[in-house]
Amino acid sequence: MSGKNPAAGPQYTKSGSTWRVITPETVLRNTVTDADGHTANLTFEVWTTDADGKPKTQVKLTDANPYGVLVSPFVASGKTAQVTVPYGRLKPGVTYTFHTSAYDGSLYETDWSPWANFRIEPYVTFPAPQASSSIDPVAQKIIEFTRSDPGPALPTLRKDGTTLKAPTKKRTCGRPDAQGHELCFELNPPSKKALRSAAPVGPAVDLVDWCFDKPSGVDYMNRTEACMKSIGTGTLIFTSTDPKQPALGTATFKIEQRIKTYPKKGDSGSDFAEFDQQIVLVPQHIDPELKGVRMKWNVGSSCKSCVTSNIRWADNQNNNAGDAYWDAATADQYSGRWGTVQTTWSGTGKETIDLGWSITATVDAGGNPATANFGTSGVDPVRELAPRCDDILKGPSPGCVLPFFKPTYTVDTNLYPAAGAYYWLMQEKMPDHAGSVKWDSLLHYLGPDTTVKNSSGQPWSANDSRGLVCPSGWSKHPADASLGTLSCDEYAMATTHESGGFPGGVNKVSSGDQCAQLFTDKMGDSSNFGLLADTRKAENGPSGKERCGRASIPDVQNSGAFHEFPAPSWRMLDNDGFFVRNPGFEHCANTSTTCVWRKA
Repeated sequence: MSGKNPAAGPQYTKSGSTWRVITPETVLRNTVTDADGHTANLTFEVWTTDADGKPKTQVKLTDANPYGVLVSPFVASGKTAQVTVPYGRLKPGVTYTFHTSAYDGSLYETDWSPWANFRIEPYVTFPAPQASSSIDPVAQKIIEFTRSDPGPALPTLRKDGTTLKAPTKKRTCGRPDAQGHELCFELNPPSKKALRSAAPVGPAVDLVDWCFDKPSGVDYMNRTEACMKSIGTGTLIFTSTDPKQPALGTATFKIEQRIKTYPKKGDSGSDFAEFDQQIVLVPQHIDPELKGVRMKWNVGSSCKSCVTSNIRWADNQNNNAGDAYWDAATADQYSGRWGTVQTTWSGTGKETIDLGWSITATVDAGGNPATANFGTSGVDPVRELAPRCDDILKGPSPGCVLPFFKPTYTVDTNLYPAAGAYYWLMQEKMPDHAGSVKWDSLLHYLGPDTTVKNSSGQPWSANDSRGLVCPSGWSKHPADASLGTLSCDEYAMATTHESGGFPGGVNKVSSGDQCAQLFTDKMGDSSNFGLLADTRKAENGPSGKERCGRASIPDVQNSGAFHEFPAPSWRMLDNDGFFVRNPGFEHCANTSTTCVWRKA
């Protein structure tokens, strides 16, 4: 007799009282027993359901018999009998119900097993591509960052803004002069009151046009520009060497910095790769006793192939200011000085350039110069403010960027929903969540300067990786004709180190058969599409442990979803990190229920 626990799979999970199935090639199961201990088989009958989930119309599962039923092989008494419904007989998104009847080779069971409802539910559903979209795949957001080496006078902060390391030397002093006076320079981060206080609209002289109105106390950057607003204030203290005597006078300046790189020559007006730096010094007050203050900006560089200009000092109206000097009688917060220096690079290959900064101050009242150290472009493992220049990218060659900034490519899920659905699912299910912003897991670009070679001794290419995951012998899963031409799409992309085909990569497989197998198909309502499990290689569908994905999706979406990657202004070289966003699906909490596309 048939068992009383019919089940539908693969994966055999339930949503309420209904089995959730991830493929139209549904596997139906039930146990079978025989009173005499003989072998027996089961006949499987499937019906559509009405609004109450009750049987409505029988579904013809095969043409091999006049009843349209599937019959399992004989199994030992007490074992599970199962059948697989051929593709095309069942539709995704439709609720069905089935029951079974046993046969031991001589007698047919007169009753049927209990009914069991099941529904083919894709991992993701989405409509046909939209007619238009406002998504810009290469648009970037400015990020906040913390400096790993702000110098000895300022604290090193964690990402959340708390102090990781306290200052080691807040004040430095010059040698006493003949009159027994000395000048000291002290740096202090922005006060709690100043933190994130809004700034007025900036002048045209600002090297980074979006920086001036950013709140104080935080540093910001994108792929080509950096805005440092966490330096705070520098205080000059003119005093006697006699500790019993009060300070003779002080001066306080607000200090900020900028870095701007140019992704290709000509962007800056020069015929070389170039990056510029700028310091902003704004007097808050100068005591009359100091008479006047002069600042010298010291810019250091590790560059081997650079020419650095003299510093040009300008006032707030971008008029030439000669140098950074203020008379105590006339200085005010409107007499800021903007120092800008240009560095051109004429090297070959690529070079990452470490930078360092300090300011040396003097006052007219006396004392020897005092210097404040602003730190460097970052400690070796981070180097967040170290420009990289190269002439490797021949299209926009040469140029410079800030590679610490990891760009995000946004898949236009309005135009390419099948591709975005697939990428989102893989980011959720892959063990390393490669490319996911949510999981803070980077992909790494396979660049033209890779040192990995293929069997011909040539640099490893995306075609080499793709050939392993999506070989020429791969056969696409059947799908509705409305999807058009289908092609094999792999995740992670063949243009990354995370591809299953990349030698020595974290996700390396020996065959694309080891990847999660998926395909797109039309839903039963004929208005939407879904991403389903392809069980031809793995009968239970993806396990969530696969290191890569292989999916059959419409060719136009496969080729279009990443056609703007990488943006020329990113100057992506080998092993550069980046993220991939899929905005039409990021509202979905997990993969245990069907994710439904939303227009972004």
